[in-house]
Amino acid sequence: MFEFGSMQDRDAVEAEMSWEARDKPSTLYQMLERTARAFPDRPAASFQITSGPTDPKETVTWQQMLDRSCQAANLFRSLGIGENDVVAFLLPNSNETIYTLMGGGIAGIVNPINPLLDAEQVAGILKETGAKVLVTLRAFPKSEVAQLANEAVAMAPNVKTVLEIDLNKYLKPPKSWIVPLVRPKNPVKHNAKVLDFVAEMKRQNTTLDFEDKTDDRVAAYFHTGGTTGTPKVAQHKYSGLVYNGWLGANLLFDEEDVIICPLPLFHVFAVHVIWMACLMSGAHFVHPTPAGYRGDGVFDNFWKLIERYKVSFMISVPTAFAALMQRPVDADVSSLKTAFSGSAPLPIELYNRFVEATGVNIVEGYGLTEATCLVSCNPPTGAKKVGSVGVPFPYTDVKILTCDDAGTVLKEHGVDEVGEICLTNPGVVTGATYTEEAKNNGLFAQGTHLRTGDLGRLDEDGYLWITGRAKDLIIRGGHNIDPAEIEEVLAGHEAVAMVGAIGQPDSYAGELPCAYVELVGGAQVTSEELMAFAKENIHEKAALPKHIEILDELPKTAVGKVFKPDLRKSAIARIYDKALTEAGHAAYVAEVLDDKKRGLVARLQATGEVDHNAVKQCLGEFTRPFEWMD
Repeated sequence: MFEFGSMQDRDAVEAEMSWEARDKPSTLYQMLERTARAFPDRPAASFQITSGPTDPKETVTWQQMLDRSCQAANLFRSLGIGENDVVAFLLPNSNETIYTLMGGGIAGIVNPINPLLDAEQVAGILKETGAKVLVTLRAFPKSEVAQLANEAVAMAPNVKTVLEIDLNKYLKPPKSWIVPLVRPKNPVKHNAKVLDFVAEMKRQNTTLDFEDKTDDRVAAYFHTGGTTGTPKVAQHKYSGLVYNGWLGANLLFDEEDVIICPLPLFHVFAVHVIWMACLMSGAHFVHPTPAGYRGDGVFDNFWKLIERYKVSFMISVPTAFAALMQRPVDADVSSLKTAFSGSAPLPIELYNRFVEATGVNIVEGYGLTEATCLVSCNPPTGAKKVGSVGVPFPYTDVKILTCDDAGTVLKEHGVDEVGEICLTNPGVVTGATYTEEAKNNGLFAQGTHLRTGDLGRLDEDGYLWITGRAKDLIIRGGHNIDPAEIEEVLAGHEAVAMVGAIGQPDSYAGELPCAYVELVGGAQVTSEELMAFAKENIHEKAALPKHIEILDELPKTAVGKVFKPDLRKSAIARIYDKALTEAGHAAYVAEVLDDKKRGLVARLQATGEVDHNAVKQCLGEFTRPFEWMD
């Protein structure tokens, strides 16, 4: 493994030899075959369907992982999947999910899909990628995945085969006897052929029936997060998968490590950052429950699971860290060396709580779907600047730029100057990040560096600091306010678990800052008390929130990010309803929709006689559009 404690160490790795000259596998199959040959009997992956520290688990070795991944790849080829064809999966976590991921990427292009999307969004992705095969669940108690797949495939006639996985295989009697009796009905609504994934896979050879060509090619499609409509789909090549795995295997993990990763296998964090690193290093990948951190009892049993598997690395996101800090460390966690946090900035106060409770440092990292993920992390063996996302990885070039809409560079910023984070590395598919060509317009600065849309700066030591999201800026009367300033202060209150700050509509300033807060379990505090705390600690007067609202739970994405579009919708409805009421109009905001052309649009419902011109004058003082419901 390389020493990675500073920019100097990072530069030394690059100076040693070029990325192209390094001895590394070229394909997903080569990554797996090398590790299986080196560590055939070592554990590759462990899964348990329930979260108890003594509950049944299934562990597969690296040789078994190779065998089953080859069987899955052969199965997909038998169903007409070539190198340019797509195998999609709509699945919770399980070992079969990994076989699907591996087999799909070896045989063709694998396309994981978030099962928390709605049927129209899933169908949109299936049609956008032209998927021929979908792997999903067989109907299972307390799960809607099979029903979702059924609805989506009915709207995506390009899917010719549906392969079903039955999670009942992971249960023991008497639970396994009960499932067939209570299994939900799910009558087929589409014309695709439905087959049993495990039964069909077992018929296949455990060695590849086809040549594993070593040319670099697109091997995966991962969609980005979306509000409404079809999310954008990013293309990932073998070279990007290898790069992410190589980084983890050479800078973080080796075959002796055990990594617990209760994150979804439809997301780049779990797949490219963690699984690919295990794939390259031979480390043991542990993923409890189909729903990961969302699974019943996972937080309550988490420290005991650390003890059970002798975990050395835990992988998490800020929302999960916040939940864990509401529970005592009730097990032997002496095996734990490091915690890795990604997906969203980690509040300093939450970092301090975790270190105090566990004695383990958190390494913050930064990545994005458009770059096949990894960009930077706080060096494991060097100075950890809490709040930064650390040093760019070897072979990653980060620039802080200001560009116009076409990607023309207007300014390259110096040390500690804030601008847009732009980057290139082996994970960036230059010029063709998204499957839809039009969405690549203006995406690259200088034609080479991916524009992330994140605002940030590089300090004098080369550490990268994210200061906000370009589209998240609160623009108050032409004054730019970074929501991170508000979030960082409020997150420092002892009663606060998570914060989301946004701009609420204002008839005068355009936007005014407001904040939504989720409290620590059992904590009690009022909005007025939080406002007083904000006044004491937010030094920029313009950034002081005009409204603080406490929610039982902030809306979040599947990987734990605060989902700000929902907060913006709530703010629009609140402000517009107040304006309508104060003006005496018999109408209210029934819903706020995300229109592709107009952005967020308030839809009004009349409750009596309405003067439409007067309403138009009233709400016309705000920048966000509105329309009447039919």
